[in-house]
Amino acid sequence: MGVFTYEAEIVTAIPPAKLFQAFVLDGDKLIPKIVPKAFKSVEIIEGDGGPGSIKKITFGDGSQFFEFPRITRPNYGLGSQFNYVKHKVEAIDKDSFTYCYSVIEFDALMNSLEKISYETKLEPSPDGASICKSISKYYTIGDFEIKEEEIKAGKEKALGLFKAIEAYLLANPDAY
Repeated sequence: MGVFTYEAEIVTAIPPAKLFQAFVLDGDKLIPKIVPKAFKSVEIIEGDGGPGSIKKITFGDGSQFFEFPRITRPNYGLGSQFNYVKHKVEAIDKDSFTYCYSVIEFDALMNSLEKISYETKLEPSPDGASICKSISKYYTIGDFEIKEEEIKAGKEKALGLFKAIEAYLLANPDAY
């Protein structure tokens, strides 16, 4: 097994507390509302939503927002290459605006990856906005290798989801 780590940083105009509330704490309800063609549903299948909980995210036919390498089922542009993923919530820290979870089950890459772990931390910027720092760790099975270009391509699509949430919050300043 190998581990590939990818780090990213995004700057947004939304303050950390507001973004954390929308993206992490209310994301299960808000994300399907903002991008209903991409996300059909988010359901808690085990736990109460806190650490140890398992969530199932079912993607819609128009899903373009995923962070997995584009290495199987190359039907790009024909809707989502994934039907669902299951997340395990590892940690939520409302004070430090940190959210950690692992993708533990997914239909498209089960033979290539054991899991993918994410750590997202929102930090205040000097102007009151946010710096979103994320670390992704891809745990491969056997001698399977992931190319950095594949990760970057998936991250670009995931950035679309982040920007959709940002646009929603900017258009609805009283929402949170």
